[in-house]
Amino acid sequence: MSLAYAYPKSRFETAVLVDLNDREQRERLSSSALKGFFQLAIAWQIKDEDARELLGGLSSSAFYDWKKNPARVLEVDRITRIAYLLGIYKALHILYGDQLADEWVHLANSNPVFNGRAPLAFMLGGGLLAMQTVRRLLDARRGGL
Repeated sequence: MSLAYAYPKSRFETAVLVDLNDREQRERLSSSALKGFFQLAIAWQIKDEDARELLGGLSSSAFYDWKKNPARVLEVDRITRIAYLLGIYKALHILYGDQLADEWVHLANSNPVFNGRAPLAFMLGGGLLAMQTVRRLLDARRGGL
């Protein structure tokens, strides 16, 4: 007789992952993602040059066009970058008061991950993988991992 193992029932359900390869999903998310990113850039007081780099090396003309008119369809990479940054923003505001949360990305950090640099400098230098690392670090700090 074989006994099947099963996970215990729970009131929690896993979230369904969004398929970013599906253009309709990207259309649905892109405008909101860009609006959120531009609000985050204001809150963090990020220079436009750095904001363009966080978006994956966007040209000045495209950046200002996107700022004026966020109604567009973003590529998977750009939506992913924005998702990490918004997750970092949220985690910081859960962990710290509003003022420190918004200043944190500019402060030198003694965590070995950052090697004394500010998290923003770390993310600018390391791109998408650095954003993922910062997001995971903050999620772990708040007990999310």
